[in-house]
Amino acid sequence: MRLPLPSAARKRLRRPAAVLTALAAASALLFAGAAPASAATAQLPVRYSPLGGLLPSLTDPSSAPPGANDWNCRPGSAHPRPVVLVNGTFANMRNNWDSLSPLLHNRGYCVYAFNYGGPAGNVIQSIGDIPTSAGQLSAFVDRVLAATGSSQVDLVGHSQGGLLPRYYLNFLGGAPKVHALVGLAPSNHGTTLDGLVTLASAVNLLGLVNPLVSAACTACVQQEVGSDFVRRMNAVPDTVPGVDYTVISTAYDAVVTPYRSTFLAGSRVTNITLQDQCGWDFSGHVGIAFSPNALGAVLNALDPAHAAAVPCTLYVPGL
Repeated sequence: MRLPLPSAARKRLRRPAAVLTALAAASALLFAGAAPASAATAQLPVRYSPLGGLLPSLTDPSSAPPGANDWNCRPGSAHPRPVVLVNGTFANMRNNWDSLSPLLHNRGYCVYAFNYGGPAGNVIQSIGDIPTSAGQLSAFVDRVLAATGSSQVDLVGHSQGGLLPRYYLNFLGGAPKVHALVGLAPSNHGTTLDGLVTLASAVNLLGLVNPLVSAACTACVQQEVGSDFVRRMNAVPDTVPGVDYTVISTAYDAVVTPYRSTFLAGSRVTNITLQDQCGWDFSGHVGIAFSPNALGAVLNALDPAHAAAVPCTLYVPGL
């Protein structure tokens, strides 16, 4: 059941700091358990918290998240396409998908994840040149298709992980291999970083700062509003024919700003603001990848024929 906040309360709680102050005591209300699945699928615990995969990702960042990368998995008729998860900037597959991967596994999906855009074995990933990383995605999708015998995959990406697949679809010939792309707070049209990029540009500091940032994180600069990469992406249509797109964003996003810049235009696009479905969800940019409400919307996007009402659960991320 959707429990919208009164408009005055929503205004007061719009800023993430105020949200955490007002509802700090509720942060313990994180959920365990998993969705029903077939009897043949071994159930895994699902922890709806950004903290769950943190320690495993530090000790073994190259490990797959729970339920992912079973190369003997064969998609069934209920879920005929494997799902490939694409993590965001600075994250790795283990910490970004600690919630969604076991949730999809428990539902009977064949789930796959990979690290890209960073040194092998490094905790920090997804910082390299985005077109180069898109080539890594292309190679991984081909590997998944070959292993599963499928003709297409579905992609779910968080932050940069929602933008990068669009480069793959538009410029690397990926469209015939992808049925659906679901983005969680994707940086589709770049970000002002809550106005910092815009301010730096206005006072002519961007040219000084960007070379320093780019040396450590090329993808960070490429995701700035007005970057050469963003201009190239904006010069082509948001979508390609034959692919279904879903964007799930949060009004409390302080990383990809303004948050509505995540939305896409096209005939096969569904844009969702998380708080329109659940006014009691206070996920920010990181937390949206672990929110039971946002992940319920992901399940619906992957299987629209069996879409269910998103259970509007009070959710305050643990990070």
